[in-house]
Amino acid sequence: MMKRAIVLVVTLAAALRLAAPAAAQVNGEVIYGADDRIDLYQTKDARLLSLADSTAALFRSKSITDRGALAGLVTSHYGQELNLCHDEPFYEQETGAFCSGSLVAPDILMTAGHCIKDDWACKNVKLVFGFAIKKKGELPREVATGDVYGCKQILGREEVSNGADWALIKLDRAVKGHKPLKLNRTGKLANKTPLVVIGHPAGLPVKIAGGASVRDSSPDGFFRANLDTYGGNSGSAVFNANTGLVEGILVRGETDYVMRGSCRVSNVCANDGCRGEDVTKIANVAAKIPGARHRGRAAELGPTISSLLDAVSDSQSRP
Repeated sequence: MMKRAIVLVVTLAAALRLAAPAAAQVNGEVIYGADDRIDLYQTKDARLLSLADSTAALFRSKSITDRGALAGLVTSHYGQELNLCHDEPFYEQETGAFCSGSLVAPDILMTAGHCIKDDWACKNVKLVFGFAIKKKGELPREVATGDVYGCKQILGREEVSNGADWALIKLDRAVKGHKPLKLNRTGKLANKTPLVVIGHPAGLPVKIAGGASVRDSSPDGFFRANLDTYGGNSGSAVFNANTGLVEGILVRGETDYVMRGSCRVSNVCANDGCRGEDVTKIANVAAKIPGARHRGRAAELGPTISSLLDAVSDSQSRP
């Protein structure tokens, strides 16, 4: 799905995936078609950047160090850590997050249920905004201390192996500088609806990936799509490319990597091949989010969006 020149047609339409912890490794995902993932610096569209700005990386508390105004992030070299082949996209980047999440109310983060299982997990996680590459060649190893939040309480969660998988986390304080996302509360989602996912594949700095669509909306509690996601994407918000509203939470999928000789590369499937990626339907969660709204963000995005991503040319190289 990586067409490098990515264009969204009227309404987000042609829009636009472990290493860290075990939860990510168990719930692996894959690339469908070509790899559509891009970094933040590869788009200047304020609307898309706003959606990405509401995405958080889940780090173990021990992986965050207090440096006063800045918080250091304990990360590792992505390619070396996973024994990847040198031509694997993002080989030189840093990995550290184990799951993804998204802000859905001023002090509530939404993620996958398997990412936060109990009170112990809550006490030992930090929710980090701004783990992103905003300038080519600059690898983020620290963020503003104010963008690091703790988990105060698990408000609710569900983890069904072949069904819904979600958790709502009450943060230790209201989030400043990041807007809550808006949700599709209608409960309606048609097959072939175009999708965009924003999260931390393989624990990498935040990535945006489009070129995907709903394959099967009929399963109870989740739908299946051909999103380019990896284990660390678990908990990522999946957006309707026609409206900009959240349709669900990425939770599980196909195997991430396969061997190529002595190193590993991303598992690549045809757009209509392999098992597909499972996304918990937002209808399973929306009513449980105190104060969540759904109209405002849609209004900000506008009724039609002719372009959400700037063209990413074939000549633009990976960092």
